[in-house]
Amino acid sequence: MCTALSMKTHDFYFGRNLDYEFSYGESIAIAPRNYPFPFAHEGICSSHYAILGVAHVDEGYPLFYDAVNEMGLGMAGLNFVGNAVYSKPAKGKTNIAQYELISYVLSKCRNVEEAKAMLSNSVIVDTPFNEKFPPSQLHYLLADKDSCCVLESTSEGLRLYDNPTGVLTNNPPFPEQLSGLNRYKGLSNKDPENTFGGNLPLKTYSRGMGAIGLPGDLSSSSRFAKVAFVRANSVCPEGESPSVSQFFHILHSVEQQRGSALVGEGKYEITIYSSCYNASRGICYYTTYGDHRINAVKMNEKNRNGDSLVVYPMGGEEEDIRFLNEEE
Repeated sequence: MCTALSMKTHDFYFGRNLDYEFSYGESIAIAPRNYPFPFAHEGICSSHYAILGVAHVDEGYPLFYDAVNEMGLGMAGLNFVGNAVYSKPAKGKTNIAQYELISYVLSKCRNVEEAKAMLSNSVIVDTPFNEKFPPSQLHYLLADKDSCCVLESTSEGLRLYDNPTGVLTNNPPFPEQLSGLNRYKGLSNKDPENTFGGNLPLKTYSRGMGAIGLPGDLSSSSRFAKVAFVRANSVCPEGESPSVSQFFHILHSVEQQRGSALVGEGKYEITIYSSCYNASRGICYYTTYGDHRINAVKMNEKNRNGDSLVVYPMGGEEEDIRFLNEEE
């Protein structure tokens, strides 16, 4: 299960929590402008927008989980098990294999509007990457500084939905997630008024009571509601550090701790990593379950212009703790 988020302050930020029971070995990968993408059905793309993202690299190919391109477009794939349906290649369509969808869109599109136009004549096909990696059942958040949408491929076909919340989690399909927010219409960041009735002398005994009813469990619909509420009421000072800090605070409000979500014998879902991209400047910040220090990788001009994949192991297995006094 996962949570993706987009947010705009002085710059545009995009990222996600990746929640799962084990890691595939994630890295920060940069696909430069001249890195050749061998797309399964659409030929080799040898010149494109540079891409920065979190990926599992296999056979020298970046299988991106989430990423941004140098134009400021972000895209993340989130589990959509039981609802995602992919097609066979179709004549007259742009045929994009599921595993390469993020790479394909970000390599060719400057913004959400260009992505919508391209995807309107596309199908996501079920071609596997290799025997180890069959197609993953996902849906996708796409966002830039001006707009945000959700991409879902289901039995009804390819659907694109405008997303006013800037948030995505997992099941159910996005229209149902969005509709579910209606039950929280009365929540507020202000102290509640006494509308109980009967002239009862009810008192506000704690701060934050305007948000009573905001869910706190780990289900996807609850995480969607909580992050949508926190994002909608977010107040962030100007500057890079406050923006990055605020972004991680929002994501960490729904992170998963080992032991709270049992998914198999001795297996627990955890937030393996949280990512935050300054999509305007091409910077990937991240934390991991084992290390909450914020690390960062920049997509500078040198690694934008190459032709070879640039990979930085994510690491972060142990907390980086700063002691403020000497050992006695």
